[in-house]
Amino acid sequence: MDAFLTGAAEVLSPATLLMMFFGSFAGIIAAAIPGFTVTMAIVLTLPLTFAMEPLQGIALMLSVYVGGYTGGLISAALLGIPGTPSSVATTFDAFPMARKGEPGRALSLGVWASFFGTIISTLVLIFAAPPLAVFAVKLGPWEYFALIVFALTIVASLVGDSLQRGLIAAMIGLAISTVGTDPMMGRPRFDMGFELLAAGLPFLVVLIGIFAISQLASEVEDANAIKAGEKLIHGEIEFKTWAVMREVLMRPVNLIRSSLIGVAIGALPGAGGSIANLVAYDQAKRASKTPEEFGTGTPDGVVASEAGNSATAGGGLIPLIALGIPGSAVDAILMASLMVHGISIGPRLIMDNADLVYGMFIAMAVSSLMMLFICIVSMRGFLRVAEVPKWVVVPIVLVCCVVGSFALNNRVTDLYLLGFIGLFGYALKALDYPLAPLVLGVILGPIAETNLRRALMTDNDWTLFFTRPVSLIFLVAAVLSVGWAIRRIIKSRKQLNQTKDAV
Repeated sequence: MDAFLTGAAEVLSPATLLMMFFGSFAGIIAAAIPGFTVTMAIVLTLPLTFAMEPLQGIALMLSVYVGGYTGGLISAALLGIPGTPSSVATTFDAFPMARKGEPGRALSLGVWASFFGTIISTLVLIFAAPPLAVFAVKLGPWEYFALIVFALTIVASLVGDSLQRGLIAAMIGLAISTVGTDPMMGRPRFDMGFELLAAGLPFLVVLIGIFAISQLASEVEDANAIKAGEKLIHGEIEFKTWAVMREVLMRPVNLIRSSLIGVAIGALPGAGGSIANLVAYDQAKRASKTPEEFGTGTPDGVVASEAGNSATAGGGLIPLIALGIPGSAVDAILMASLMVHGISIGPRLIMDNADLVYGMFIAMAVSSLMMLFICIVSMRGFLRVAEVPKWVVVPIVLVCCVVGSFALNNRVTDLYLLGFIGLFGYALKALDYPLAPLVLGVILGPIAETNLRRALMTDNDWTLFFTRPVSLIFLVAAVLSVGWAIRRIIKSRKQLNQTKDAV
């Protein structure tokens, strides 16, 4: 109790609360700009914490962390462009909902889902950090590869109307992930002799090019609409905060399931919000009685994707606090901040620095409240984007995309890649190929390859993928997932044929 009160006193001091408020706001804004990730915002915050007390600095970084996971929702809902990789699935329903004239509802659903997802993950973090962390670190490359195989079955839920086109897009994504430097040997491969491809295709550049550039190009196709000052989104910018909160709470199973998925995936080192976002969305679609509504602007899709990605914030802290193992790049930066202050990271962190750990728990909860407050107060300002003509919005967003792509590695060549990938994404979109499976392939390809090769280098007995219990469970789940998807596609085609026959 003394440790809890000490941590609470420091986090709830006026100076710390003020810094956390600005940190939450900065995280939201940074993540709302396509190309500026949560990791980049945390990296920029790190030097500011060196002169602070340890808990004060960690509280500031956690506020940026929590705000960043929500900020990607803004551009995903209003522009159809995921602000961060962890907001990819949010675009599937939030943007169609905004396009149908309900941008305020789309943003409110995402904000409330993010808030409850963070709170649920914090509760899990407090009560289950040690056992979950011990389980997570016992997983080997066999289990991680099987998990990624299961995650890849999500492609079947994202293929749209054509299974063939969806699978082709996913294979293109997997192929893109192999270009550049071999992750295990460090040798160049598949660069076809082009120096431009020698360093590979950075994931963020692919994400921005595929989603942002192709979307912006689609928006300016109609020259007459641009001249007439047509808006990006039509409809009322009003929002009913408390009504939407009740709407989210009326979906308790979806909310809790998606949050727990985010916690579990966040606790796995190297996974993170981008995978949790997609897996939570996929599971919500599979469990829904009306899966055909997903992708058209259904609230369940927004709730699942945002609760899933926000819950990884608490999940990622589980192995960090319990065992000193960072679950993501952001967690590694948090760990570095503690080490700068001379705090040893490991299993004794809770015992030796209980006030710090309790303070981190409190900071997570306070950060989520600040994020909620900032988003509700400033939402009307964000929604003003819907009233800006396309000829103003498109060039501004394009500049942000270019700056974000360059800031990733400070390479001019990334801008050339951005242009090529953007045109390629626009062509795929024009040919009615779904873009989400391609991005999923780019996200999961390197993780799957690295863990497969690591497993075979550790032991070339491939039967271990089936004899290790957790790995077998994931592979069986993958087979069942594919079977469910095929059954759903066959059923929908039969219904379509029956409708045609009736007409």
